[in-house]
Amino acid sequence: MKRTINFLPQSIIIMEHENVKQNRTPLLDAMIAYKKKNCTPFDVPGHKYGRGAQELAEIFGEKALSLDFNSMKSLDMLSNPTSVIKEAETLLAEAYGADYGYFVVNGTSSAVKSMIMAVCKPGDKIIIPRNAHKSVVSALIMSGAIPVYIQPEYDVKLGIFHGVDTEKAINTINENTDAKAIFLINPTYYGAVSELKPIVEHAHKHGMAVLVDEAHGAHLRFHVDLPSSAMEAGADASAVSTHKTGGSLTQSSAIVSRQGIIQESQIRKYLNINGTTSASYLLMGSIDGARKNLALNGTKMLQEALDIARYARNEINKIPGFHAFGREIIGRPGVYGFDETKLVINSCKIGITGFELYDILRDQYNIQMELGDAYNTLAVISLGDTYESIQVLINALKHIAVTDYRNAKNINHLKNVGELEVRMSPRDAFYSDTERIKLKESVGRISCESIMAYPPGIPIITPGEVITSEVVDYALHLKDNNALITDVEDIELNYILVVR
Repeated sequence: MKRTINFLPQSIIIMEHENVKQNRTPLLDAMIAYKKKNCTPFDVPGHKYGRGAQELAEIFGEKALSLDFNSMKSLDMLSNPTSVIKEAETLLAEAYGADYGYFVVNGTSSAVKSMIMAVCKPGDKIIIPRNAHKSVVSALIMSGAIPVYIQPEYDVKLGIFHGVDTEKAINTINENTDAKAIFLINPTYYGAVSELKPIVEHAHKHGMAVLVDEAHGAHLRFHVDLPSSAMEAGADASAVSTHKTGGSLTQSSAIVSRQGIIQESQIRKYLNINGTTSASYLLMGSIDGARKNLALNGTKMLQEALDIARYARNEINKIPGFHAFGREIIGRPGVYGFDETKLVINSCKIGITGFELYDILRDQYNIQMELGDAYNTLAVISLGDTYESIQVLINALKHIAVTDYRNAKNINHLKNVGELEVRMSPRDAFYSDTERIKLKESVGRISCESIMAYPPGIPIITPGEVITSEVVDYALHLKDNNALITDVEDIELNYILVVR
């Protein structure tokens, strides 16, 4: 029996004993059954179950390569699923309280682009928080949609952007009732969530679709102490990055959607445009397995992750110079709720930027963090973390606090570049005739490209926006701090492409 949950509280979740269907993995089972047939392959991939790539088989394991199949009738096709993939997608939808589910093997960036393109045609307006991921800018370029940006709430003390203010979002909807959609983030990279439900309800009063980037929220649905998921808030579609916090393989992702404003066929159509015709069964199978694990074991596993994160915060906050914020930030502008599995370590008082702390932990302590910024370093606590692994990080921070790094320099507070003027649509600027000029001489010109550090992949300037001195200063600040710069032709940031 299909179970669709509409507007139920977070506490009502799929538990181990409630839905025996979630114990099934239709696609994984079909893959294993096909392998057992020991079929003689004359199709692609050319390594033929790993026999033609012995070195890779030794590295990745013969079992993995023997399950690396190509699309075929017996294993269904992602572009038009009718059997085992369709069954697996239906189970995914049910696990997330949605009406429809879609496997995505091109990453959540592909999912975000497909959602926006399913709703917006050239010239259509879409309301977007300015701290949206680079994939949203790509979607604007591809769809020709016109962005109406909402400035997210900036936290001066922490040096990060949170969610959008509810009243500001509702006012923006009222001022742009002709917009086709509003796009929201749940949660932000740093764990903050906006007040989704009233925004969703107000958007729906005006016939607007609500699209949600849940790249960092694949786990939210499965524990009562975590913020509500997009589907629980009544959103129309969300892009769920199962590989980030859900346990599937890197690059695997999903869309879940609700019947109503957005047609199921529209999402599928644009997934096919943006996606590959050679979908990886290893990636799809990992989504099937991760969904089962979350549905049956997510509550228990996420409880341990939360316990580890809480322990880490408590221990880190005992270390002079470091601060790991938690639920106490709920109530600040743009913070309606907080995902405690995002462990953000602020190092301002110790005199180390987040960029520096990220590099120090990697190069000197063999610890890989998720990102570093001007103020903070982020650790993502998820299903596979242990007390032993978190203690390694805590011990490293204790050692750093008493070394020569302390009071190394004053941190340059440059995070917020302010609200920028949008003078052209991202698509028109991207495809315009360009001129390559020195970045330091670009103030007042219209950018044809984005500048960002990755991660998190949030642009400080996008195509169509007017470059300001604050943008130039912060771009050079990223460069000076050895951030990984992407999406610009000149990654040294000496030059930038502008509209001729």
